[in-house]
Amino acid sequence: MRVSLFITCLGDIFYPNVGKDVVEILERLGCEVDFPENQTCCGQPAFNSGYRAEATKAAKQMIKAFENAEYIVTPSGSCAAMFREYPELFEDGSEWHERAKAVAEKTYEFTQFIVNVLGVEDLGAVYPAKATYHTSCHMTRLLGEKEAPFKLLKHVKGLELVPLPNNYDCCGFGGTFAVKMVPISEQMVDEKIQHIEETDADILIGADNACLMNIKGRIDRRGKPIEVKHIAQILNTRVEQEV
Repeated sequence: MRVSLFITCLGDIFYPNVGKDVVEILERLGCEVDFPENQTCCGQPAFNSGYRAEATKAAKQMIKAFENAEYIVTPSGSCAAMFREYPELFEDGSEWHERAKAVAEKTYEFTQFIVNVLGVEDLGAVYPAKATYHTSCHMTRLLGEKEAPFKLLKHVKGLELVPLPNNYDCCGFGGTFAVKMVPISEQMVDEKIQHIEETDADILIGADNACLMNIKGRIDRRGKPIEVKHIAQILNTRVEQEV
């Protein structure tokens, strides 16, 4: 099975080790992973801000980069959701609409692909810690994936996963929202951190680097002793360690 990795902007610039963990897991599961070097931004920041023409330009580039892929996998639920939006950017029945539809149909978020396509739930991971999980908005509400991360995490040896109160609340990132609406975004992420602290967890886990970057930035500014990890970092840990 051939998988093309869509690393995302944030993954490429800030979280390259998450990409490495994703590749190692996929290869261990028997996938042949390639990396289309002409991939760029998926266009989500422009799309969410109402700049449709700019989003369409980015979408065309990404369609060209990935249309020959067998499967497209990304460690970001929000970026996977953006790929699923691509057909809506083009007139129904047009060449680009059909090409966008073909790309959208073979795009999966990382945990979604492992559970729903590969049919795997136990990766043999070992991570002794008390953790809670942040369910990102775009992954659950637009992509519609709510179960895959939990199916994988429940098999991680030593991991105590505590429910996060009001887990459906947004962390306040929202792409350009966090830049344009700073006071509101700040209050939203502070509320999220309050709920994280209520769990008494040592680690916050998520499947979207954008949310994790926003939450971790605020955690660090407030001096809270909480680690923040992408789910791939947990699932790729196979030896017992102190955390």
